[in-house]
Amino acid sequence: MPEPLPDMTRLDTVLDEVGSTHPHSLIPILQAIQDAYGYLPREVILETSRRTGIPASRMYGVATFYEQFYLEPRGRHVVKCCRGTACHVKNGGAIRRKIEDLLDLADGGTTGDLRFTFETVACLGTCFLAPVVMVDNDYYGGVTPNKVESILHAYE
Repeated sequence: MPEPLPDMTRLDTVLDEVGSTHPHSLIPILQAIQDAYGYLPREVILETSRRTGIPASRMYGVATFYEQFYLEPRGRHVVKCCRGTACHVKNGGAIRRKIEDLLDLADGGTTGDLRFTFETVACLGTCFLAPVVMVDNDYYGGVTPNKVESILHAYE
């Protein structure tokens, strides 16, 4: 079944709030669209291109270059597992595998109910807490595979 088309009235509000639709304003435009929709829906990018005159190819070029932009829906909760050196030597791989098993996701995946998105990151900058898992803006240090389920359960 195809996904429903996004509500374009939100785009009206976004473009009004951004103000400038000049090509130099492309990043703020994309950020505002993503804030409004949670990601950058294809139909919204095409409509934004039509309304602003900024080529859709340029929008996609920027959106795929910067990691802050997402072209697919993301979960309400983003689970990040550190794969940095400190976390790695303290069994971070086992924690990553436990998250993947519990959520039935690979790195970069989103659950079908859009509850969770899982991603590994190079470093969360909290090596003293290693191994570290982050859910949304909450950090969990000294994580073990046995603690993962209770951490995720708090976000269900």
